[in-house]
Amino acid sequence: FLWVQPGERFVQDCRRDRGRSVHSRTRIGTMASAPDPITSSLSIMRRMPPNKIEQNLSGLLNLIPDQTDELLQRVDQPLEEATCSVTKKKYLLCDYNRDGDSYRSPWSNAYEPALDDGFQPSDALRAMEVDANTLYDSYREQYYEGGVSSVYLWDLDTGFAGCFLVKKTVQGHAFVSDGGWDSIHVVEVTEKGDGKATYKLTSTLMLTMGVQKASVGDSNLSGCMTKQKELTLPVTEVKPHIVNIGSMIEDMEIDMRSNMDNLYIQKTREIVNSMRRVTGAPKQGQNFTANLNAAVAAHGASRKVDG
Repeated sequence: FLWVQPGERFVQDCRRDRGRSVHSRTRIGTMASAPDPITSSLSIMRRMPPNKIEQNLSGLLNLIPDQTDELLQRVDQPLEEATCSVTKKKYLLCDYNRDGDSYRSPWSNAYEPALDDGFQPSDALRAMEVDANTLYDSYREQYYEGGVSSVYLWDLDTGFAGCFLVKKTVQGHAFVSDGGWDSIHVVEVTEKGDGKATYKLTSTLMLTMGVQKASVGDSNLSGCMTKQKELTLPVTEVKPHIVNIGSMIEDMEIDMRSNMDNLYIQKTREIVNSMRRVTGAPKQGQNFTANLNAAVAAHGASRKVDG
């Protein structure tokens, strides 16, 4: 099992409550000396295989059930799919469109199962959400050539926040028997009032690749990466919020994919190749054989005979 993960990771505590900031970050690398259950749980999750996040999280929730809501908000999990009963389109389930046991469809704006008092964005923000889903769906199709995407927006006192999601799974590929890509982009927008806005972007990428071949056996390469970026950009009719956010997400995904490929995956390959040769057994020359025979003979001559 090969596990790819950066040395330092920020765990985001993202709230959907109106009027609260969506980014309350806890740095795992600088934990307090007296760990609480949440801190200890996050430390355990950071050291567990990323391709078993759901299984490991379920075990922790059984140990500390009173911390269920807090852990679910702090630990990123692989995204799940659902189908809108109204539009028959697929959408992604996460904490950002969940209210109780119901999930809001970005296509119909209705909760499934039905919920009378579920959280809803304002009319203006809902119109932006519809446009964002249409544009992000095209972005997904061009870059991923498949998969499912969803965008969810909610109001804040100083602006708004949003979550941009993409999930793609691969099965029976020529090189990957079973794999998945989950990208979660959470952005907080603070409007400055002078024609500018500050965008705080936290992006999480979860990658799993399973290979089953006779030449390599069963192997799994998986990892999780989180990066942050903050920019202050002008907001105009030519470059509205959706354009600014889309450009930041596109640049972030390109950067994270490059890091995954060129740094972590290539480094893992280099380490494995340095430990094990795949081009045949080592050659034993005449000198090596003669020295080995001499060492064995000398050891035998020095042994005492029993009796």
